[in-house]
Amino acid sequence: MTELGNPRRAALAIDALRRGWPVTIRHMDKQLTVLAIENAQDISGARALLLSESRAATLKLTNQRAAADGQQAVLIKAPPDLDLRLALAVADPSLDLAYPMKGPFVALAPDDGPSATAAIELARLAGLLPAFLVLDGSDDEPVYVSPQDVAAFDDSGALRIAARAKLPVAANADAEIVAFRTAVDASDHVALVIGTRDSSPPVVRLHSECLTGDVLGSLKCDCGPQLHEALQQISDARWGILLYLRQEGRGIGLINKLRAYALQDQGFDTVDANTRLGFAIDARDFSVAARMLELLGVEGVRLLTNNPEKVDGLQKAGIKVDERLPLKITANPHNAHYLETKKSRTGHAL
Repeated sequence: MTELGNPRRAALAIDALRRGWPVTIRHMDKQLTVLAIENAQDISGARALLLSESRAATLKLTNQRAAADGQQAVLIKAPPDLDLRLALAVADPSLDLAYPMKGPFVALAPDDGPSATAAIELARLAGLLPAFLVLDGSDDEPVYVSPQDVAAFDDSGALRIAARAKLPVAANADAEIVAFRTAVDASDHVALVIGTRDSSPPVVRLHSECLTGDVLGSLKCDCGPQLHEALQQISDARWGILLYLRQEGRGIGLINKLRAYALQDQGFDTVDANTRLGFAIDARDFSVAARMLELLGVEGVRLLTNNPEKVDGLQKAGIKVDERLPLKITANPHNAHYLETKKSRTGHAL
């Protein structure tokens, strides 16, 4: 019988990794104990390093695997001179120019592929680099998780409305903010409902959190201008909803987004920067947005987006998209290449 996953164990493992504690992944009769490299305080007990496939490819390690699989994590033997400085240089591609001399490394056959894959996914969920020290044994107070637990980690099903209040905003004084919380993930999402609700489908914008663009006015992206233009277009409609999703950096988190910025400064575009870090081009989960709309009693929307994946994501989750409305933003010298990359490599209709 297939083991059912427990998302609570996955949540505990994510919290442990963020705090710099080891996690033991148990699968069948095998155990894999890992510690996130970027949070490690020492390398004692490390017998190997576990890296994402893309990072291994950058380090020219993938051709050393007897059974090459481009989707699998890669295990390498801990070199004799391993210390925290070298471990971080191996883990973080944004440091490659500062620490160009690394290796040679020896790739090992993974003891348990599902556990290694689960570790890489845990790193993404924790907003950490997908790179680990593999330890000889478990901690005195081990945090256990299984690949099934990681696969079961989904915060959309447990989402609920936690609070709501009137919130007049610059775009429209007739607005209400609704906060959503889940027992699975610690992230709180919000919706801003603007105007007077009627039977017509609302104009809806799915906006992923962007601290640098929304708050600090970064010119590297178009997030801030998109946010304000969306609020204005929703205000001009009969009614609408802005969903503010806690999915910074297309789902890779703030710190990894800044690492991607550093890679962009080295000449990589936004797509290659994400994949070079070991993440998907877009790791966001739009089923969360669909669940928020369901809790608000919305079945169909006029979606304000240039991103076809948002249309597909909502429709696959059961929300009808009656119309896609474009969101046009003027480029500046700092984000022109970024916008062109979104158009040419991720299919955005700019």
